Formats: sequence, structure tokens, C-alpha cells
Amino acid sequence: MTQKSPARETLELAITGMTCAACSARLEKVLNRLPEVEAVVNLASERAILRFASGALTLEAACAAVKKAGFGASVAQSFNREQERACKRDEWRASLKLFWFAAALTLPLAVQMLAMFGLWPGGSHEIVPRWLQCALATPVQFWVGARFYRGAWNALRGGGANMDVLVALGTSMAWAYSTVVTLAGWHEQHVYFEASAMVITLVMLGKLLEARAKNRTSEALDALLRLQPKRAWVEQDGQLVEIDVDALQPGRVFVLRPGDAVPVDGVILEGRSALDEALLTGESLPVDKQPGDKVFAATINGQAMLRCRATGVGADTLFAGIVRLVGQAQGSKAPIQRLADRVAAVFVPAVVAIALVSFAAWWLSGDFQAALINAVAVLVIACPCALGLATPTAIMVAVGLGARAGLLIKNAEALECAGRMKVLALDKTGTLTRGEPTVTDVVAAPQWTSDDLLQWAAAVECASSHPIARAIVRAAREKEGGAALERASDVRIIEGQGIEGRAGGRAVLVGTMDFLASNGVEFPQEEVAAVQGKTLAGVAIDGIYAGLIAVADRLREDSHDALERFRQADVRVIMLTGDNPSTAAAIASAAGIADWRAGVLPAGKADVVAELKKEASARNACVGMVGDGVNDAPALASADVSFAIGVGADVAIEAADITLVRGSLHGVADAVQLSQAALSKIRQNLFFAFIYNVLGIPLAAFGLLSPVVAGAAMALSSVSVLGNSLLLKRWRPYRKEKT
Repeated sequence: MTQKSPARETLELAITGMTCAACSARLEKVLNRLPEVEAVVNLASERAILRFASGALTLEAACAAVKKAGFGASVAQSFNREQERACKRDEWRASLKLFWFAAALTLPLAVQMLAMFGLWPGGSHEIVPRWLQCALATPVQFWVGARFYRGAWNALRGGGANMDVLVALGTSMAWAYSTVVTLAGWHEQHVYFEASAMVITLVMLGKLLEARAKNRTSEALDALLRLQPKRAWVEQDGQLVEIDVDALQPGRVFVLRPGDAVPVDGVILEGRSALDEALLTGESLPVDKQPGDKVFAATINGQAMLRCRATGVGADTLFAGIVRLVGQAQGSKAPIQRLADRVAAVFVPAVVAIALVSFAAWWLSGDFQAALINAVAVLVIACPCALGLATPTAIMVAVGLGARAGLLIKNAEALECAGRMKVLALDKTGTLTRGEPTVTDVVAAPQWTSDDLLQWAAAVECASSHPIARAIVRAAREKEGGAALERASDVRIIEGQGIEGRAGGRAVLVGTMDFLASNGVEFPQEEVAAVQGKTLAGVAIDGIYAGLIAVADRLREDSHDALERFRQADVRVIMLTGDNPSTAAAIASAAGIADWRAGVLPAGKADVVAELKKEASARNACVGMVGDGVNDAPALASADVSFAIGVGADVAIEAADITLVRGSLHGVADAVQLSQAALSKIRQNLFFAFIYNVLGIPLAAFGLLSPVVAGAAMALSSVSVLGNSLLLKRWRPYRKEKT
């Protein structure tokens, strides 16, 4: 799938043939050598994401570079994901059959090994004749183990080395030595057919378990894809007809029956219903919808029929955007992985060198057999698979969990930064508050009633789209029971000050108190002073003060609980707003926020974030920013990690690292907790990956570890890392207990 932007293009490739961290590190190095290309290769998702200057790279050139490095490549999502999973299932089943074949041939050799150690009743060192051992081990070595030879050849041909080189080299040494001893008839020398066969069989088992666990790490994304409906109902010749979703075009009317999944994004034309949007927002309660409201693909209609017009289809639906973001985030790389990448780049050559030193040291001491077997053990245990899976598997699970909880995480770096966030700057309107100002007070002059005052003000405000104007009009309509309002004529809007017009033969002014004063209107200062912490709209009729209307933006219902979670997590919260100081102080006091900045322009918000970053850098902490409007975009782009309220402006969502589909500050706290859980798993995984090699390689080099045990330990290292990552699935987003 290729996505274009004005300056950069992105190409996502599905990679085949990678077996360990050394493979992904080498391929990434090769791709980054291409002119003007930035590449990230993910072992767990088997994806390569290439970003490059427009026109600097073609698909053919990219695939050729991958092939030259010894791997295969194709455009990711060139066929649907279910087909891809079906292909992987077929490959897994074929590998499983091959494993059982290898296990059947290896079983007698395992009996021979037990007899060698006196652990088989009545056994002897020659319980299985040597010629039979050779006959059993040879197909395991060269037929079952052919994949390791192919992988080793491709790696060496591409100028690198990987896990396949270690396995192929180690088992080949054991098999070749044993074969020479058998053919030469050196009966006094021990053979190691059981070591070569059992190592290959155990590595095959580890790969099977690894493949199954890797598939489970992407279950969240697959579950999302399965929920996307394939069919839609439309009206045709007076009847409901079912068609493919792909046939729906923007502007076409479709019908939602009770219980139907919404096929595409749209807007309701007729009907009222409650839709289950938990898939997108993580909220369990249905959302009431009426004509004019939006519906989103993959959500579920309630108990009423709806007629809707399609507005977004195919890749343009919100659901498709979620799937795309989740896939890209799962394929991205976290900064914490850099250490593993540096180690993987030199790991295999270093292990081969250690094996050669061990072999030479034991041989010079006069024990050739010990030299051979210990060198094989070093090569077998030192598999970098676990090192390559430690970070990406945890990232894949965490990003999938975030998507299901209404958190769209754009990349792994954002996920990591969220866990280290210690300062959070947040916008007031639409973030901390509902973003919908409402009329709270109507103070009329003696000659007018509050209802009259609302009607006169609404008559001119009908011509404005300002949030305060909409609040006044909404309040007036509620007073009139939804009846149509009189509209003023000769309306003139003075930006940032107010509005004027004529209604019922009278001149009406509505605006700030300064606006009224500039038009020669006198008003009682004590009435203005009595209304604190709210936005005031003064009203004058025929140049005489008629009263004032107070408008306030109320806190979101869950803001208090979310802010308390930040306090418990030792995250400093700072409120930024372009509103006046009195209003900002009132909201901050109601929310329990001690640190706030009022009258901050968009560029000023970015400057504040920059200052906070300088302070936090000394503590190696990250600064976050939450916003929802166009004016928040510069600050969002400046922050270490940024959060956009999903119902906000598109430019804010584009600038942010994490989008909160649910539109709640709890999403930020959830992202922080999810990040901390993921980072904990990554550190544990890296510990598991390193400890096997730190302990295992010296033990093998000093002759304290047999190749068979080394093979089992190597397989266990990858499985333990994957299993530990899957434990992340126990994480759950915050849900307030109902009383």
C-alpha cells in the first residue's frame, strides 16, 4: 500500500525469509543505503516501511534491493489480510508435518542419547546401530533442515550472517564428523548424530511455537478487520437490495436495518436510533443518533431503521483509517530497540568467533571430540531470535490493545514517550471542557424580561457561526419550544467584538462590554462585576443597555476523574487557553488545576511547550500536549508526545501522535498506563533475550552445555519472549465503577 504526501511517499513491503534480529537489522541497513530512503524493518510483523522523497524510489528498485539482500518482498496488502493469514496457516501446517516427520526420525536417536547416559533400561551405547543413526539423521539434516541451508546461503550471499548460519554450521559440523567416523569404522570414537538431528527438530519446534505466538500478537488488528461488513442494503425500484460494500459510492443512499453493521461512513437522512460505537471509541453505552448526525463504518445500528447518505467509502472511512494507523504503528520501531539493533548487527560474527576460539582451545588441549561438540553448542544456543522479537512483539500487542480501547497510536516512539511523560499541557476548550458553550445567566435591564432579551439577541446572532452566537440561539429556541426565530436584517459582524443588525424595526447590538462602550452604550459596572469567570455578551437596543447574557463552557463530566489519575501518576498538568484570565481561573479552579496560562495565542502555546521541554529534558522526561482545534496544531507538533481529541479538527488529529477516538481525557491516562505496561514488558523481554546468551554461551564454550540442551534453550528463549508479550493482553482501559 502506497500513501502520498506533498513531499514524501511511504511504501510498505511484506518481507519473506527473515529468521532473526540479524536478518531485520541487515535488511534495514541495506534499504537505508538507498538514496533519500528512511527504512524501518520489523521482524515480528515481517514488514518494511520505506519513506522517501517523492519520485526517489520505485517499487521495482525497492524489491530488487530486498532480493539482493537475500529476502523476498511484495507490496503489503496487495491482497486482503485474510488471504495472507490463510497462506501463513498453510505454511504453518506444512511446517508442522515436517516437524512430526523429523520428530519420528529423531525419536530413536533420542533413545540412543538416553542409553548413552545410562538412562534407558537395559540400554547400551550402541542400542541403535551407527549405520541406522546415520540413515535417520541424514534426511533430518538435509531435507527437514534445508530451510536453514537456504536461509544461510541467502544471508551469506547478501553479505551478512543470521541464525540460519549458526544452526546450519553447527549441525553440519556434528553430522559431518559423525559420518566420517561411521564410514571410517572408528568404533572407539563417539558419534553425534543425535545432536544434529535433535537440534534441528527442536529449532523447528521453537519456530512453530514462535509463528503461532507471533500470529496472536496481531489478533487485535485481525479482529477489527473481521468486523468490517462486506454487504450493504440500498433502495432500488422501491425494494431493499443487498449489494457489495465496494459498489457503494459517496453520495449514494443506503439503509440500515435494526442490528445491521454500518457498511461505510455516512450521515443520517431519516430516522432516529442508538448506535453501538464501542469498536471505535471503547465506550460501552450506545450513542443516540438523529438526522444530520454522522455514522461510521463497522459500528452497529440499534433497534430502528435509518436512511443514510454515504460520505466516506473504502480507504476513506474512519474505520479504514484506524486499521491503517494500527498496522503502521505495529510496524514502527521504538527508540528502546536501538540497543538490541546494535547488538544484533555484530552478534552472529561474534558468536562464530567465540565458537572458533572454543574449538581451537579444546582441540589444543588434546580433546577433539570435546572441541567439536562445545563449538556446536556455542553456535546453537546463540540464536538472536529472541533479541529481535523482544520489542516489536510487545509493541504490536500494545498498539492493538490501544486500538480496541479507542487509542490510535501512530508509531512506537509515541507509545514509548507516553510512558515517560511527566508534564502534560492541555487546551481548555473542547479538551478539558465540553467545547459547547451554553447560556448560564440572563440579566435583563428593568424594562425587559430575560426571554425578551434572548429573543432580541438571537435575532442578530442567527447570522453568526460563532460558538457564543450558537449558544444564544440554542437557548432562545429552547425557550420558544423549538419554534422558528425572527431573523434580523442589515446584519454586520465585527470580528472579535460583536454583531449588529435590525430586528422589529429596532437597532440591536450584541458583543463584548468593550464593544458596547465603543458604541456609546452605558451599562452598570456592578452587574458586570457580579458575573465572574464567564464570557459576557452585552445587549443594547436602540443604543440603550438592555442587559447581558453570560455564557460558559462546562467541564466534561469525566475531567475530574482523569485529572486525579494524572496526579496519582505524578504528572504535572498545565492548562493553556486563549480565553481571558477570569474565565480561565474559574475553569482551572473548578477542575482543580493549579498551573494555568490565559490569553495564549496558537504560537504562544507552542512556545510554552518548548519551554516545558527544556525543563523536562534535565529529568529525561517527556512533555505531552492535548488539544482538539486548529489553534492547537503548532503546540501538538512541538510536544514530545501529543494527543488529539478524536472529535476535533482534522489538522489537530494529523499533527498528533495519539488520537483519542473516545474524546475523553481518560484516553490520555489510559495511553500512559498502556505505555508503561508495554515498556515494562519490553525491558523484561530484553532481559530474557540477553540472559540466555550471557549465561548460555560461556557454559557452552566451557563444555557445560550439550548441543541438545542448547537447542532447547534457544527455542525456549523466543517462546518466553513471545509469551511474556502476550501477557500484555491482561491490560484493561479505565472504567469508572457505577454506584
